[in-house]
Amino acid sequence: MEVPLLTLEERAGATEASGPPALDLDDVQAMVIRERPEPYFGTHVLLRVDDPSAGREFLRRLIPHVDSAATMTGDAWLGAGITYGGLKALGLPEESLHSFPEAFRVGMAARADRLGDVGANAPDKWDFPFGTDQIHMGVSAYSNSPEQWRRAVAIAREQAIGFSGVTIIHTQDFGAQPGSLNPLGFRDLIGQPAIEGSPVEPLPGQGEPIKAGEFILGYPSETGVPLPMPTPDILGKNGTYVCVRKYQTRVGTFNRFLHANGATPEERELLAAKMFGRWRSGAPLTLSPDNDDLALGMDPQRNNDFDYSDDERGLHAPIGCHMRRLNPRDAKLAILTDTRIHRIIRRSTAYGAPYDPGAMSIEDDEVPRGLYFIFISAKAMDTLEFLQSEWIDNGNFTDLNDERDPIVGLQEEDAVFTVQQMPVRRRVRGIETFNVLRGGEYLFMPSLSALKWIANL
Repeated sequence: MEVPLLTLEERAGATEASGPPALDLDDVQAMVIRERPEPYFGTHVLLRVDDPSAGREFLRRLIPHVDSAATMTGDAWLGAGITYGGLKALGLPEESLHSFPEAFRVGMAARADRLGDVGANAPDKWDFPFGTDQIHMGVSAYSNSPEQWRRAVAIAREQAIGFSGVTIIHTQDFGAQPGSLNPLGFRDLIGQPAIEGSPVEPLPGQGEPIKAGEFILGYPSETGVPLPMPTPDILGKNGTYVCVRKYQTRVGTFNRFLHANGATPEERELLAAKMFGRWRSGAPLTLSPDNDDLALGMDPQRNNDFDYSDDERGLHAPIGCHMRRLNPRDAKLAILTDTRIHRIIRRSTAYGAPYDPGAMSIEDDEVPRGLYFIFISAKAMDTLEFLQSEWIDNGNFTDLNDERDPIVGLQEEDAVFTVQQMPVRRRVRGIETFNVLRGGEYLFMPSLSALKWIANL
């Protein structure tokens, strides 16, 4: 049955009448609410379960170390997710397995055609173990110091040692980039949504809080009702889904493109900022259109406090820039879209060597360096397919025809990026793929009570 979307006035009226339901923070995993620290250090650990009883014992050992969203202090924390293959390997009942959405059950690689993961991004080119059926669980350790990070990772590893039926198949250290910059040298993870009922104080520019049910199962969503969740309730409630996409960043290609299209360092920096929508410091073009502003970029009270009401034509932040595509805010779109139902909680992490402004060669493109694009949503699979097909690999929603996202889009031959300016727009040709997909996976992030339920099946 299709549920009609509520208007903003109806949403506000419903909230005033009953008030938002309190989030069970003691049961929600910390990673859902707790933001990545700065500076940040961490490791992603992927595991395979070959024996159900060993897998459940691993969970029983791990659970005491998985933090809840009620614990917002401390220097390190662990988060845990399970793939559909992992839920099967752990022995979930068939009724529960079939209650998960189809896209989650078949996995990201099987939906490559819907996601536009073709050519250089196709699953047959992904790094092991992505695109196989071997990823069953993922454990991530986050910290703001190297010492606490090593302790957290040691805890995760210790729980898997000694089990013949549980194997660590992949680890990836991340973070510690100078200035918390991404692999192309830009400060990121600035524009996060405000979540209704969250203990995290909203920042200027985050807008009206998004209903918690868009991110956590069991609570009203923007439609006014909870989204479908796995059964039984103890399995689904307070859980969510995590999307993971591993990108290899082609820094040499990026730098060559800037040099080919900018005669001076200032021109190259401006073009790079136009493609992102922000300067390298994180300062948004809408607030500082002519020059980077380090103080603005570093100030969380100001660096996200803007909309596009004074920049409808994209003369400051181009209409097709990366930031404006993935969060249009109040921008007028050619295709009617409720942007509130497509917001995501981002927990992305950079890995490998930091950005090198002098890297120019093809060999530099293959230096291990990139981004784990990680986001949380109660409908992550549908959200990713929408973002990829409508906002990243399509320009129709902004009247840009076949233009794609200039930063994460898979570019076709002679691709174009439009820079709106007066008196005549600039069409920058020959834009290339700067981030190549090297893997992806969907995970279910259970509540703490659901982890215990699974561990004791």
